[in-house]
Amino acid sequence: MKKVEAIIRPEKLEIVKKALSDAGYVGMTVSEVKGRGVQGGIVERYRGREYIVDLLQKVKIELVVKEEDVDKVIDIICENARTGNPGDGKIFVVPVERVVRVRTKEEGEKAL
Repeated sequence: MKKVEAIIRPEKLEIVKKALSDAGYVGMTVSEVKGRGVQGGIVERYRGREYIVDLLQKVKIELVVKEEDVDKVIDIICENARTGNPGDGKIFVVPVERVVRVRTKEEGEKAL
C-alpha cells in the first residue's frame, strides 16, 4: 500500500475530489495548508504598496491506495488539478507499513 499526498490549489479541490470519487477512490483526508515552491511566493499590490506573500494557501489531499492504483490516482489528480501555471502543486508517494480500521481492527487492504 502507498500513501499519495497531493498539494493542490484550493479552487481545484472539488474537481479533484469528484474525479477521485467517480473513479472509486472515496476515502481521503483533506487539510488546509500553507506553503511555497521554488518560486518563493508572489508579490501582491494593495493601495500602491507591494507585499510579498511567501506562504500561499493550498490544500493537501491524502489517500492510501493499493500499490497498483498509484499511477491511476496520480493521473486523475494531475488531469484535474493542472492549470499550466506555476503553483499547481506537488504529489508525494510514500510507503505505508500497516493500516488498521479502528472500529473492526481489520488490517491491510480490508481496512482501506
